[in-house]
Amino acid sequence: MRILLTQPFTLDDVPELRRSVARCAEHSGLSGSRLADFVLAVHESVVNAVEHAGGHGHFRLWTVDGFILAETTDGGTGIPGRYFDGHRLPADFAATGRGIFLIRELCDEADFRTGPCGTTVRLTMRLRPQVREARERFQITVPDQPWSGRFRA
Repeated sequence: MRILLTQPFTLDDVPELRRSVARCAEHSGLSGSRLADFVLAVHESVVNAVEHAGGHGHFRLWTVDGFILAETTDGGTGIPGRYFDGHRLPADFAATGRGIFLIRELCDEADFRTGPCGTTVRLTMRLRPQVREARERFQITVPDQPWSGRFRA
């Protein structure tokens, strides 16, 4: 495990924390849209703590075994049940509720632990997305043709 960043935060820290997360994640191997997705998800988790859990929290960022993980912890009263079902996009007219949805959509994995003593949001992204090898063996047999045989495609 390699710790990249650990710090308390308030609203004033959000812009620099976002920049630091982007730099650390990029140096760890995230790039392109995966980097942008991760940084936005982290931003949403931090802003949620600031807006809904007393204005402050604690943030950690680390890498382990080919993954980058971010953890936002706050001491608020927990996520209300009506917001916790973040698997559905909130209605167009809803003023809140998009943060949890975005976090879940943008990261490879998002874990929420919430209760009356606070919330911890852990975000995980694989540093190198798995690419499935599409090699299969085919055998083509054509009677009386010298080029019949096996090949990989």
